[in-house]
Amino acid sequence: MNSENFSISEKIVSPSYIRQGKQARRSHEQLIRLLLEQGKCPEEGWSESTIELFLNELAVMDSNNFLGNCGVGEREGRVASSLVARRHYRLIHGIGRSGDIAAIQPKATGSSLLNKLTNSVVLDILKLSGVRSVTSCFVVPMATGMSLTLCFLTLRHKRPKGRYIIWPRIDQKSCFKAMITAGFEPVVVENILEGDELRTDMEAVERKVQELGAENILCIHSTTSCFAPRVPDRLEELATISAKYDIPHVVNNAYGVQSSKCMHLIQQGARVGRIDAFVQSLDKNFMVPVGGAIIAGFNESFIQEISRMYPGRASASPSLDVLITLLTLGASGYRKLLAEQKEMYTYLAQELKRLAAAHGERLLHTPHNPISLAMSLDGLQTQSGKSVTQLGSMLFTRQVSGARGVPTPLSQCRLGCWHHTG
Repeated sequence: MNSENFSISEKIVSPSYIRQGKQARRSHEQLIRLLLEQGKCPEEGWSESTIELFLNELAVMDSNNFLGNCGVGEREGRVASSLVARRHYRLIHGIGRSGDIAAIQPKATGSSLLNKLTNSVVLDILKLSGVRSVTSCFVVPMATGMSLTLCFLTLRHKRPKGRYIIWPRIDQKSCFKAMITAGFEPVVVENILEGDELRTDMEAVERKVQELGAENILCIHSTTSCFAPRVPDRLEELATISAKYDIPHVVNNAYGVQSSKCMHLIQQGARVGRIDAFVQSLDKNFMVPVGGAIIAGFNESFIQEISRMYPGRASASPSLDVLITLLTLGASGYRKLLAEQKEMYTYLAQELKRLAAAHGERLLHTPHNPISLAMSLDGLQTQSGKSVTQLGSMLFTRQVSGARGVPTPLSQCRLGCWHHTG
């Protein structure tokens, strides 16, 4: 209620009680005011009542919720199911306009405000997580693979001769398909084995640049988060090569926000060389449903170009989910999760090492991988390798998800697993 309604209420209920209620309301509004003023993740998380009050305030600003609204167009926020409407807090219009996902939607002032605030809060969290020089980001309602495709398509307009994407190999389908879907030819650079670790072959990358010609290369596509024994790419060296040959550099940082090491690599790469954009998933890093990603970078105009490349309006659900989550956690809550992740990773490594030793196996030494671990399974190796995959199946049926058994042609089978914020 506004001040006038509170004053009227004093004629119905004791003024002292009304003043208490007014003060309680003001405490919620103070938190909302700070969010609007600063555009940062609050240090302490909000209560559900504050979040719901805020979302309801945003919803009544959208035209589909105007009292007496008579929508006669094709996109007027009509929803047949009240359950669906409540699920989305009656924020039905989505975000953006046909020409720009970041544009203000005249029919949806509340949803537009939600979108702007979400991008601002997420930018604050990226800085908190280690990439302090990032200047711009936006939440896009697509998972990491399609978000990478959007980045590649945007670069096409800047580099019309670009046909190839140099890609240090990582055995993950979506990042490979992202390049194919965008219409480019991946140039796979095999990694080199250093001890137990698979690392970026920098000499091979530079040879490919010289062989293909810099003007024919759309970008270098690197990776941070990955499964052991693969470790994050040498981002500083790749960024230096990108700057040296004036080639764009896009980083697949899928679940790297939770890792201070991955974020440090991005920060350092941007400092010493060139990183045009880095893309990360919402679900893996912020524990929300699958369907969203963050595209971020160090040149605000280029990130805006990517947002304008998105065709049509977009779903507000990923933005709504991550904003609710970050307002619930607060910056202190997110920092606590990051600290717990490091502690649990260390504990997991210790226990896996002990387990491996008890069965004559060993935990692979992969110090450059801060998220994933792998141990040998040589004792289970058979000619067909079925025992290894059977172990993975047995773990899964016992509700241990995230581990995978990998048989190889040689007697070097491994069990890999990774630990993250979730």
